[in-house]
Amino acid sequence: MELQGQLDDLKQSGVGIAAISYDSTEVLADFADKHGITYPLLSDEDSAVITEFGILNTVVAEGLGPNGDDPEVVADIHKYVAASVFDSRQLRQMILGTPFPGTFVLDANGRVTARFFEEFYRERSTTSNVMVRAGIGLTPVAALEGTTAQLKFTAYPSNTTVTNGTRFSLLLEVVPNPEMHVYAPGAEANGYRVVGFNMAPSDYVRFEPVVYPGSELYYFAPLDETVPVYQEPFKLIQEAIVAASAEAEQTMAGLEVMTLSGTLDYQACDDAICYLPTSIPVSFTLELEHLDYSRANAN
Repeated sequence: MELQGQLDDLKQSGVGIAAISYDSTEVLADFADKHGITYPLLSDEDSAVITEFGILNTVVAEGLGPNGDDPEVVADIHKYVAASVFDSRQLRQMILGTPFPGTFVLDANGRVTARFFEEFYRERSTTSNVMVRAGIGLTPVAALEGTTAQLKFTAYPSNTTVTNGTRFSLLLEVVPNPEMHVYAPGAEANGYRVVGFNMAPSDYVRFEPVVYPGSELYYFAPLDETVPVYQEPFKLIQEAIVAASAEAEQTMAGLEVMTLSGTLDYQACDDAICYLPTSIPVSFTLELEHLDYSRANAN
């Protein structure tokens, strides 16, 4: 229900929301009433729109065909559908026509400008993470703020509660002091330390490469060199995915919170002085939400 909770931020950013599924209008109306959903839920009972967008999950049909027990088909079902439907032909039939879950971002003319889909069915981008990746403003939650002699920074997660398979982001906003700059990717060729958002390895989370914004070129006359730097406020984005395998879920079952630690590393200079490289610890404590499969099966 995270999407419902983000409606105000999305509306303030000029973004409209609609969800589409293969369920009937009656099923969707009942779902919206039970969960307080106020944005449009669109019924695509024959999966015509789902098929036209190229996101029909054909693995389900394979599982219902003559090769349903083929090891490769079984592996695809576990990866692209759900392990729980493998032993039940009835469940496979019930979800025939479903799409691969994901999000499209469209402009005012109905053109797709971005899309967010995951390969493993258990991994899902949060609404907040889609907003981050699409460049939509996000209100910082549980932010950590710090100040050094050269800059100010704010670090915060896109989501404070995660579960197995959650794809979210850790964000680091940096404001260099006046007349100060830090080094951007490419400056390492000149021997400078590039600003970095370096997270320590975790048994429960895998990290994607940090996303850097565009930089500007800075000419340093005394050394007659030009290097890429950040002089204006900028943001680093570290995307993270909570482990979603059955083994990881079992290991994490007794955890209520998860702490991720790392550092903000940088070297700052002004027009006259280059300061020593600096490393500042940052950490994020996230609540772990465990899915209640017994309740889901009962429904």
